[in-house]
Amino acid sequence: MAAHNELGKWGEEIAAAFVEKKGYEILQRDWKSGHHELDIIAKDEDTLVIIEVKTRRNRLFGNPEEAIDYKKRLSLQSAINHFVKSHHINAPVRFDIISIVGMIGSTAEIDHIKDVTLI
Repeated sequence: MAAHNELGKWGEEIAAAFVEKKGYEILQRDWKSGHHELDIIAKDEDTLVIIEVKTRRNRLFGNPEEAIDYKKRLSLQSAINHFVKSHHINAPVRFDIISIVGMIGSTAEIDHIKDVTLI
């Protein structure tokens, strides 16, 4: 596996453990349907929470969440809509970003940005 893929997988593990510790119930990870993809799908009380995880080794090129540009936001909105419709979700839905900065084997900096507007 390429180094950046390993770093991303590590970041998703950190993020999943982080939200579970906060009491979220993880429903699915790495959900895919066609060209749609979502990192973490969780439940926070009665709210469905879709979490995009962005992991970087450092902040030399900005914060990890800054990589979620307009095109990525459109893609995420489409994926969320597809998931909600295909799973007949009838609950509030929230989109969060978890930003991870660090290296595998080190202590990660974690930033949980709740209720992000996609577009």
